[in-house]
Amino acid sequence: MPYADLNDYKSHVQYKQLQGHKVAVWHHVNANPEAATLVFIHGFPSAAWDWHSQWQAFKSDYNLVALDLLGYGLSDKPHPHKYSLVEQADIIEQLLAELGLTQVSIVAHDYGDSVAQELLARVTLGAAGYTINHLIWLNGGLFPESHRPLITQKLLHSWVGPVLARLLSKATLKKSFTRIFGPQTPPKDNDIDVLWELMKHNRGRRVIPSMLDYLDDRIRYRDRWVSAMQEAAAQDTTKLMFINGTYDPISGQHMLSQFQQLLPKTPTKALPVGHYPQLEAPEDVNQIISEIISEK
Repeated sequence: MPYADLNDYKSHVQYKQLQGHKVAVWHHVNANPEAATLVFIHGFPSAAWDWHSQWQAFKSDYNLVALDLLGYGLSDKPHPHKYSLVEQADIIEQLLAELGLTQVSIVAHDYGDSVAQELLARVTLGAAGYTINHLIWLNGGLFPESHRPLITQKLLHSWVGPVLARLLSKATLKKSFTRIFGPQTPPKDNDIDVLWELMKHNRGRRVIPSMLDYLDDRIRYRDRWVSAMQEAAAQDTTKLMFINGTYDPISGQHMLSQFQQLLPKTPTKALPVGHYPQLEAPEDVNQIISEIISEK
């Protein structure tokens, strides 16, 4: 599973062939045969390691699944490749099928929010072999009209992206993360060290411009995904929740306000942190997740 120590993280990984690619997976099976399953989906540009605090908090009571999405962390990083959020959802669907999971609760962040939106859309359309009991989103571009990407992301997504990607360094990563973390909860040096190593793995910097096509995917699938969210909220088939670090310049208070406008009856929780609540305020996030998933 996602361990706080990078060596432990690597030593506990399992690799699976999913949609023709080698994908890094962590799977914890609880001793209780009745235990529910939590699936963690990470964001850009990091990896399943983001969830190490949540993994440790929930492993005693739940089955747990996490993966490094294609192009991230320890997974394959094909280049050239047309990365898409739909393909990432296909990968997770195949993983759930291979693990024999038909009922899950999902916790997602950032890029993973959009992957989870696609999975939810498939459930609401009756096109999935699984049900989602709970879906908890953390900061991310749920609504493209309210998403404010950093100028660095915009440049990486442009024609200069391949050149700029080669100039990325641990110092530039730290600078970007410091901008999006809360003023009282800056990124820890260990966070930066681990995420930088995972980003570099398998020549990862060169695929970053291609992965930023997710900005286009969010616009393309916006209505499909928002309709699915509203339908799930109306039918209460999947219990939804949005945890938002309000100091996040990318998807902070402005994204929370849009969420509350479009899904007024869906619970939300604002935290005085930035873009990575699970790293900045892990105990608060764990408590919120626990309260939601304990609901039947």
